[in-house]
Order: sequence, then C-alpha cells, then structure tokens
Amino acid sequence: MPFSQQLNYDDAITEKLSDNFANIIDGVGEDKDREGLIKTPERAAKAMQFLTQGYEQDAEAILRSAMFAEDYSEMVIVKNIELYSLCEHHLLPFFGKAHVAYIPDGYIVGLSKIPRVIDVFARRFQVQERLTDQVLQAIHKTLNPLGVAVVIEARHMCMMMRGVQKQTSVTTTSAFTGAFKAERTRNEFLKLITSDLG
Repeated sequence: MPFSQQLNYDDAITEKLSDNFANIIDGVGEDKDREGLIKTPERAAKAMQFLTQGYEQDAEAILRSAMFAEDYSEMVIVKNIELYSLCEHHLLPFFGKAHVAYIPDGYIVGLSKIPRVIDVFARRFQVQERLTDQVLQAIHKTLNPLGVAVVIEARHMCMMMRGVQKQTSVTTTSAFTGAFKAERTRNEFLKLITSDLG
C-alpha cells in the first residue's frame, strides 16, 4: 500500500495497543478517564501503527515497480529527503534527511521510489546505522548499479529530550558500495550533497 493512502488499521491490534497505552497512562500517575485522555490510547495505538507500517512494505518490490532500461551511466543523486523514525532503544523519534546516489548499469528507477524506500525502513523501530545500510542494500540488490551511496544526517530526541540533553548534536552515518568506494567518486558525491546548485 502506498504511504500516501489511508492506513487500514487492524481492529484487534488497535485494541491491544490501546490497552497497553492506557496502562502506560495509569502507570505514570495520570487519569486515563479524564476528558483530555479518554481517546488518547486509541489515537496513540493508531499513531504507532502508522509509524511502524514499514514492516508491511517491501522496498525491493517498490523499486522493481519503476525500473526502466536506460543507457545512462552517470551519477544520479536524490538529496535532502526528509525522514522520520523511532529509535528502538527508547521509542523516541529521530528525524533528519537522507542523501542517496547510484550509478546506473543498464537500469534507472523512478525518482519518487528512492524516498519511498527510505520510508519503508524508517517506519520501523530503528537505529540510524542499520537504516543507512538497509537503504543501501535494497538499492544495490535490486538495481545492481555500478555503485550506491547513502548519507543520513539526523537529530535524536533520545539525546535531546533526555539523557545527555544535547540540543544541537547531529548524527551522520554513511555507506558506500562499488564505484563509491573510490575516493574521487565518493568525494564528488559528498561535494554535490553539500552544495547549493540553485
């Protein structure tokens, strides 16, 4: 199901999650029956299903649905792709942007599919390092290009709201295959994602 469509919530899962969220509200000392919180467990249950819908998505199938034979072998970059995910250690959000490049070897892919692939893996319980590698591997395995590059920059609420409470810290992760292992190609990619061509 495309992410732009309404998610069909499973009633049994919604009920189970709602009960769990009601217990959390009780557990922190709040009254789950007061006006502002009566519907919160159900809302939270549906929000959690939305934020984890990536488990039901197939990134490789999404890419295969828009692969086109094309004699083009220069770098293709999609940068500044917004991403939102949940840290699996505290279930708090992390958010930022991804930059993805590949060098085709016979096939290109519809540009909208690359952000979709990021959403597939971001809408799960995640760590940024794994997310970076999963995006890279899906593109590498499906398109079999000459190389793939992925850089993700993100802010983690588990560091900003709790723990060390560092508000301006940004975590950057990267992964490269094929031609991007070469310093010249990798540096070209890094230069392009940090420059403003407009």
